[in-house]
Amino acid sequence: MNLIKALTLSTTLLLALDLQAASVWKVTNNQHSLYIGGTIHVLSPNDYPLAKEYDLAYQASNKLIFETNMDVASSPEFGQKMMDQMMYSDGTTINKVLQPDTYKALAIHLSSRQIPMQAFASHKPTLLAISLTFIELEAMGYTSEGVDMFFANMAKVEGKEQGWLETPDEQLAFLAKLGGDDPNAIIEYTLKDIKKMPEMFAKLHSTWLAGDMQGMADVGITPFQDEYPIIYQDLLVSRNNNWLPKIVDMLNDTPIEFILVGALHLSGPDSVLAKLKAKGYKIEKL
Repeated sequence: MNLIKALTLSTTLLLALDLQAASVWKVTNNQHSLYIGGTIHVLSPNDYPLAKEYDLAYQASNKLIFETNMDVASSPEFGQKMMDQMMYSDGTTINKVLQPDTYKALAIHLSSRQIPMQAFASHKPTLLAISLTFIELEAMGYTSEGVDMFFANMAKVEGKEQGWLETPDEQLAFLAKLGGDDPNAIIEYTLKDIKKMPEMFAKLHSTWLAGDMQGMADVGITPFQDEYPIIYQDLLVSRNNNWLPKIVDMLNDTPIEFILVGALHLSGPDSVLAKLKAKGYKIEKL
């Protein structure tokens, strides 16, 4: 498991949709333009080929911008660094960290999947949540590379310049602090999310195909924000705020960038697109 995959924390954050829908926007000021595309970090084989709008933005740009440095984040060395930071090494086990009710719910879930609790005994809550989600996703057939890795590999082959909005270490720091001081929150959120995963996929799919960004926010953003505001703030809002000045700088430089970020960073009142629109930039959906 690498950091890029780790950032797909749940069904809501994964936004695993049929990508025949267009999730690419053109952002323009008086001097310059760039493209922003919503990504899903893990897909099924049936999600390819991607919608033509992705290719149009790729061909129109001469620099790709990802959330982070894909080569570093997917390297074995960084994967080990992630595991070192997200597993207990002092003898602590998850049963000593979680409240009894949360631990019981976790045990029941793992038993229903015929997975021994011991397999995750040394996982910190965030890594445990990620692992639980990927068990479900793989069972549902989501085993192929995501949009970001697809284009990173293409850019590497074609020699197209790449950049990123945050370092892998910054992403790891965001993951490590998810849930704030309450280690139960992220486990409770994940267990709840797993139960509604198939239904969530269907709702996200329909709003995406309709081009209904408000509908997507209603399904994927509003419940997340209301029920787990700390995780929402850490994983989406804080990062959107950090990215915004960097994106504004790109609107004033020479290259035409194609920015690829997780799709829910582009939906809702705190989204990157909403913040750019509030600053007066023209936003056009391809």
